[in-house]
Amino acid sequence: MNISVEYIDKVNAVLTAVVEPADYTDKYEKAIKDAKKKMNMPGFRPGMVPVGLIKKQFGVSILGDEVNKLLQESLFDYIRESKINMLGEPLSKEENNEVNLKEGESFTFKFDIAVAPEFKIELGKDDQIDYYNVDISDEMVNRQVDLYRQRGGNYEKVDSYEDNDMVKGAITELDVENPVSAEDVVMLPKYFKNEDQKKLFEGMKVNDVVTFNPSVAYDNNEAELTSLLKVEKEDALNHKGEFNFQITEITRFVPGPFNQELFDTVFPGGEVKSEEEFRAKVKELIANQFQKDSDYKFVLDVRKYATEKVGKLEFPEEKLKKILLANTKGDQEKVDAQFAKSLEELTWHLIKEQLVEQNGVKVEDEDVKEMAKEVTRMQFAQYGMLNIPDEYLENSVTEMLKKRETVDNLIDRCIEVKLGKALKEKVALKESTVSAEEFNKLFE
Repeated sequence: MNISVEYIDKVNAVLTAVVEPADYTDKYEKAIKDAKKKMNMPGFRPGMVPVGLIKKQFGVSILGDEVNKLLQESLFDYIRESKINMLGEPLSKEENNEVNLKEGESFTFKFDIAVAPEFKIELGKDDQIDYYNVDISDEMVNRQVDLYRQRGGNYEKVDSYEDNDMVKGAITELDVENPVSAEDVVMLPKYFKNEDQKKLFEGMKVNDVVTFNPSVAYDNNEAELTSLLKVEKEDALNHKGEFNFQITEITRFVPGPFNQELFDTVFPGGEVKSEEEFRAKVKELIANQFQKDSDYKFVLDVRKYATEKVGKLEFPEEKLKKILLANTKGDQEKVDAQFAKSLEELTWHLIKEQLVEQNGVKVEDEDVKEMAKEVTRMQFAQYGMLNIPDEYLENSVTEMLKKRETVDNLIDRCIEVKLGKALKEKVALKESTVSAEEFNKLFE
């Protein structure tokens, strides 16, 4: 097949493919024979329909399929061998619809292609990029330790109320003809919206009666009042006066103790033997997570820096819009809304391709599997499951790797992690230490 390219400008080109009979005849004849074996037609035994009749009725369709498959394969081979940095897919020109397919003849097809803009990006010690180290405070460690202890904690009944306790009792409306009342009402005064109403419960004991205003306490929240007063939703806001609440029970959550069971649950293996060692390991765990977050932020900053360094690139926008329109099944509104963002993503994709090649970044199957394990661990960690049995981990990873889209996303993550690691050694890091709160604000 004779294929040639004509550049209209730097980012637009036309591919011309001339298909000769020698290119398709063997494939066409084989397709006819295959059709004959499967063909069922009235008046003929299965597989005995004459070839001439098959060609007469279905020849154009079969020839079209074979030529189309041949074109697809040959065009992409040509693009790869000619090292044309094409964006998207070749777009068939309208004149191709006028091509009359006939056995034994030559056909000429033309395709518009979008070509990536040419540019050069290199990063080195002359390029200074921010890198943030997060200070792991004692408060952060304490919060995480408390979360671990809560998993082994329990509720105990106590005699007097303290902040964060749960109270249970009977509630009765005051100074109305038909007062609302309910038994076994449970409240957490700590979550009142009004501070003065919270203070009314301080130091109260079992059997004490507290006079308070639920409407004020919950800032007229209809859902909260409906649940508390056990009334219909439409009636909840009609009770704005004071109520008596007789406390029948006070319950307090007591965190689990610092013991070997806690240490082994969070850090299996018996390495942790004391509270001091436990807190040190928790701090290390938090630091490792923030290290990954810092590396991720670094890649985001590399993207911003490199994009600004490259500047605005020239793209074949009309062709790209046609490609996007085809991919969105003709949703012009969606294309218009997302086009600017698509160009940003495309710019970074092209920049990243060059940086990946320059730094010799390669992703192996084992890298993808390890990334899948890390993602799985993070997902389980959200539910407090830190130590996943190997069997569950492997099964989860196996399911993830069955999905092509998931694998592609994992590969992209591997590439960015490895690229970030390589660039940290190559560029000049402008390091600074920030608090976790300051660091999180950087993503807003």
